[in-house]
Amino acid sequence: MGRRRGPLVPEAREALDQLKAKVMREAGYTGMPDTVKFEVAKEVKVPLKEGYNGTLTAREAGTVGGQIGGRMVSELIRQAKEQLNKKYH
Repeated sequence: MGRRRGPLVPEAREALDQLKAKVMREAGYTGMPDTVKFEVAKEVKVPLKEGYNGTLTAREAGTVGGQIGGRMVSELIRQAKEQLNKKYH
């Protein structure tokens, strides 16, 4: 089975990119959503480059992706809690 590379709802791509830019800016990264992964990789000493990166280990790839995705998930959880608090208080 092929890997899905993109949001389940394609129309959400722009909002996800904005969220990524926001959380990474708050974390001190300055790049655009598509390039911030290279900043993260450099910081955590992962040899990520443009193009083919099939020689990276799963751990290396996860280190970079986890830094970005983890912050995005944390922000989404924070927003959901905030909305629930507004709804029930």
